Order: sequence, then C-alpha cells, then structure tokens
Amino acid sequence: MENNDRIIKFLAHDGKVNVVVANTTFLVEEARKTHDLSPTVTAALGRLLTITAIMGTELKSMSDNLTVQLKGDGPIGTMLAVTNMFPKVKACVQNPRVEIPLKENGKIDVSGAVGKNGYLNIIKDIGLKNPYIGTVPIVSGEIAEDFTNYFATSEQKPTVVALGVLVDKDGVVSAGGYVVTLMPDATESEIVKIEEAIKQADPISKMLDDKLSLYDIAKKVSGDSDIKTIEEAIIPVYECDCSREKMERGLISIGKKELANILEEDGKAEIECRFCNKKYKFNSNDLKEILNSLE
Repeated sequence: MENNDRIIKFLAHDGKVNVVVANTTFLVEEARKTHDLSPTVTAALGRLLTITAIMGTELKSMSDNLTVQLKGDGPIGTMLAVTNMFPKVKACVQNPRVEIPLKENGKIDVSGAVGKNGYLNIIKDIGLKNPYIGTVPIVSGEIAEDFTNYFATSEQKPTVVALGVLVDKDGVVSAGGYVVTLMPDATESEIVKIEEAIKQADPISKMLDDKLSLYDIAKKVSGDSDIKTIEEAIIPVYECDCSREKMERGLISIGKKELANILEEDGKAEIECRFCNKKYKFNSNDLKEILNSLE
C-alpha cells in the first residue's frame, strides 16, 4: 500500500471557519497489522487514531503529548491513543479481536462495539505543573459524535467531527476524518452553509475511496469553493517510542520488594509493550543490576 497519508489545515469563509482534513489510511492499516485487529475493532480504533492525530497537530512543543482514552461498556473495552505534535501516534485496545454483527444497513456497528455508556478522557501534557484533563461522558459510541460533544463542552468550540474507516477482507481500504470549527466571528450565514454542505457530502471514507483530494473534501464540507490552505506538510505515522530504558524504569517503579520477589521466584522478567507488542527480556543479572541500583 502506498502511503498517501496527510493532514491539511484550511481556512474557509474569509477566515471565520477552520477546517482540518486527514487521510490516515496507511496509519490505520499499520495499527491493524500491529495488533491483528478484527474489522470491527479496526473501524473503531481507526477513528480514534484519526482524531488523535488531528488533535496532535495542535500541540506546540516537541515535548508535548496528548493521550486519548475511550472507555465504553461495549465488548471492545478500553481504547487508548497517544500522540506528539508531529504527529507520531500509537494505540492499544483491550480486546483487539472483537467481532459483532453488522448493522441492518450492512455497516460496521462501531457504537455497539464501543458501547453507549462510559467516558472519553483527554489528557494534554504541555509542560505545565499538572496536565490538562478533560472528561466527558460518551454520547453515542460512534466516536465522531463523542468528540463533537467533547469540543463543545470541554473546550467551548462549536465543532463538527466526521471520522470513517472502510475495511475489506484484505485490510483498510480508506480511513480519515475532518474537523470543522467555527471561529468566534462566524455568523448564522456561515453556519447554515456548513450544515447544508456537510449534509450533502458523502461519508469521509467514501470520499477518500473515490480519490477526492483533501482540498476537494475541504471545499465540499465547508461549502466554500475559495478555501485557503494554511498548512499541508503534515504526515501522520503510526510509531511507538518504547525502549529498553523505559521498560527498565517500569521495573524500577514496582519497587525493590516486588522486584526481589520476581528475581527469587522467576529469575527473569519479560515485558511486552502494549503499543507495538515488542518484547523486552531481563535475565537474572539484569534484575540484580537494577536491584543494586536501588540500594
């Protein structure tokens, strides 16, 4: 699969409306392969990865990061996605192989898999003493609607979020999303135009599958044929930043007593990264060295 993933930012209606459009097909396929996801979980986690990547582009510093946790009462369980500003995104899911019946219209039942009760938790670590934490209840489990509600209630931004993942027997066909945000000076006229445009537009996954450019999609969903591009060199990637050093710090964090018990009972430790499934092995000498460092 060719990597055509991009996130492009636009201004519409003379700067009164922000539009961000993303193609995340390759990124979502990487996540599907990494975690051996079922089609249902691919659709759900793919949507979460897409909005997380879009939100990551708003981070200002290389040390900033954003964590998104979606915990519903459906069979998927908890989904977690983390990104930095680039955005390099990673994710994990509690039950990666969940499969449930399709909806009556033949589409994947993301809401049924995620659940309609639970919470969406957003943690922004932007270098302040304490990270920003925003928590809102799940409103539908469709993910896009849940984030629309988050932006309206936690960030006071009138926003429309659309997310979509199209899968077939071979994997991800198309994945992406768009976020349309009204600026404070937007009038009723712009609101009506956007509502009408979004109503007439195809789902984002279909527009991407039909090979529409992100520019054309932005024009379609904003109702503005004179839309302005403000940033386009953004390439989202699925990339884990785990390391042996980080896993060693994890062992240190469990405490000297627990570490000594592991050494005595097992004589070794193996830690698997939940974001990329890489395994890190520590033999008895490694564990002894860590214990000695805690003296």
